[in-house]
Amino acid sequence: MSAQPERKRYLPRPDRYVVAVPLRLDTPGFGYRKWGAEQYCKAGDWLVDDEGDIHTVDSEVFAATYREVGRGLYSKSTPVWAYLAREPGSIRTKEGRTHFREGDYVVCNNADGTDAYAMGAAKFEDIYAPDD
Repeated sequence: MSAQPERKRYLPRPDRYVVAVPLRLDTPGFGYRKWGAEQYCKAGDWLVDDEGDIHTVDSEVFAATYREVGRGLYSKSTPVWAYLAREPGSIRTKEGRTHFREGDYVVCNNADGTDAYAMGAAKFEDIYAPDD
């Protein structure tokens, strides 16, 4: 893959929410297929419904990046750093691997590019706004 474009900082839109439940069960976790690859969650991770897009989020990441706004309702509370992919590829995530297409956003919860994931442009632009 060629060099990554410069990541820009984005802020979550204040009117966007997800429904989430912590997986607080005596379980070794489970695997599931999403984003073109096998994903895995463990006890304590969060099961998230983002307007019908169901996925899991690592427990520490969820605690650091979301805030509760109502029972079972959460809002992203931290900025992200992202760039538009110039070509298809994939990235390693905490849950597995995410494949993306040219024009998708590669998103990082941290300014140094760690804790990355990817999403389509329309969804990304619905959730985040540039931090100008």
